[in-house]
Amino acid sequence: MSRDVSDGLNEARLSNRRALTIALVIAFVFLIAEVIGGVLTNSLALIADAGHMASDVLAVSLALAAIWMASRPASPQQTFGYQRAEVLAAAANGAILLLVAAYVFWQAALRLGDPPEVESGLMLAVGAAGLAANVASAFILHGQQSESLNVRGAFYHVLGDLAGSIGVMVAGIIMLTTGWFLADPLVSVVIGLLIVLGAVRLLRDSLTVLLETVPSHIDSASVERALTDTEGVVDLHDLHIWTVTSGLVALSCHCELTGDRDSDQVLAELCDMLHERFAIHHVTIQPEVERLHGGTGDHSLPRCTSDIGHEHRPAEVASTER
Repeated sequence: MSRDVSDGLNEARLSNRRALTIALVIAFVFLIAEVIGGVLTNSLALIADAGHMASDVLAVSLALAAIWMASRPASPQQTFGYQRAEVLAAAANGAILLLVAAYVFWQAALRLGDPPEVESGLMLAVGAAGLAANVASAFILHGQQSESLNVRGAFYHVLGDLAGSIGVMVAGIIMLTTGWFLADPLVSVVIGLLIVLGAVRLLRDSLTVLLETVPSHIDSASVERALTDTEGVVDLHDLHIWTVTSGLVALSCHCELTGDRDSDQVLAELCDMLHERFAIHHVTIQPEVERLHGGTGDHSLPRCTSDIGHEHRPAEVASTER
C-alpha cells in the first residue's frame, strides 16, 4: 500500500477512534441508568431500550477493537494486513442487532395478553434522558459513518436506540394520560422492527464487501471504457474491482498494449486516471503485448479465466499505486 493511502487510512481511523470512544462512554453511562429505570418502572419498552443500549456498548467496543486490528501492519501471511477486521466487526454488529430484536419480540409477545402496570412518570423521565444521550452520540458519529462501514455499524445501533428512546417517551405519555398499558409492549414491537431494519442494511453492506462485489459508487463498464480509451491500450480482460475495507478500493486487470508507447508511461497514465476519476488507490495492472494472444506455440499467451487452477504464463507484471 502506498504511503499516502496508508497515512490517509490511519488518520481516518484515529478520528473514528475518538468519536467511538466518546460514544462508548455515553452509551455505558445511560445503559446503567436505563437498566435501573426499567426495573423500577416495570417497563418492557425501557428494558428493550436498555437491551439495545447494551448492544451499543458491545458494538462500539467491537468497532474500537476492529480499528486496532486494522491498524496492525501486514505480514507475509496477511498481505493486506487486518483491513477486513472492520468489515467483519460491522457484520457481527448486524447479527447482534437481530438477536436484540428477537429478544424484544419475545418479551412483547409475553406481555400483549396481560400487560402489567408501569410507572409511567419515571419511565418518561428516563426515556427523555436516554433520548438526549442518543442524540449526542448520533451527532458525534454522523460525520464519520459515511466513510467507514465499521463506524456505520455503531451509528446504526445508536440510531435504533434513538428511535427506541422516542418510543419509550411516546409510550410513557400514552400510559400517563390514558392508563392504557398495552402501549408498552406495542411500542417495544415498533422498536424491534426499527432494530431489524438497521441490522439488515448493515449486513447487506458488509456482505457486499466480503463477497468482493464492485462498489456501488463505481460503474465497472465506465472503468473498462476509460482504460481501453487510453492511448496505447488495445484491449482489456480479467478486470476485477473490489473493496478491501472502507476507503480502500482495489483493481486488477490485464491490459493488452499496442507496443507503440513506452509501457511504463502507459501504466502511469492508467493509474493516475483511475485514482483521479474513480478514487481507486490500489491498482495492479499486467501489461501484455497484443501479439501474445494471437500467436501460437511457445510465445502465445492464453487468456485467463476465472476458473481456479487455469494455467497462465504471465508476461511482464506491473503493480503500481497512486
